[in-house]
Amino acid sequence: MKNIIIGVGNLLFKDEGVGIYAAKYLEENYDFDDSLEIIDGGTLGFKLMSYFQEYDNVIILDTVSIEDETGSIFRLPSHVLLGLGNYRKTAHEVEIVEMLEICSVLDKHAQVTILGIIPEDIVSVEIGLTKKIEDKFEDYINTALKEVESVGIKISKKDNKSIKDIAHGLIGSYNGEHLNRIPNEEDIRHANVL
Repeated sequence: MKNIIIGVGNLLFKDEGVGIYAAKYLEENYDFDDSLEIIDGGTLGFKLMSYFQEYDNVIILDTVSIEDETGSIFRLPSHVLLGLGNYRKTAHEVEIVEMLEICSVLDKHAQVTILGIIPEDIVSVEIGLTKKIEDKFEDYINTALKEVESVGIKISKKDNKSIKDIAHGLIGSYNGEHLNRIPNEEDIRHANVL
């Protein structure tokens, strides 16, 4: 069987990136047997539909817009997700539900499960998770590992990188370290004079 984990979200909007961080964390810290692939689905939207058709099991790591306590984790099989009208708050949430609706009429499509965590902040334009989501991140990872095991995939621990290491590796210089490489006005004026 072909299985895939897709981390979905946008790193530029705080907790909105938790699915991407989680997918990378799993990839960096664990070995899985060859039947599992892990990808960063970002905000690809409808481009992800091919995965729904090519794989047997699709596990999506994402935020979920359900009225509950920040950091609460939900396992939502596709048939449950399709019944949740209030899930559709962010652009990619809408697209995932619409893809599931389209795939539900096809002859062959994957068993899709959303592992969603309720975010604290998906509005602020800032890279990094909120403290509340960082505190729940290990629980979220453990939920993902249990889901992977439930489809018969063997897991072994290979490293112990922290979420901060993972985030830094993903975002690199976006936190301002790159600013010393951006020319200031004086540098630009000097370049124009030459």
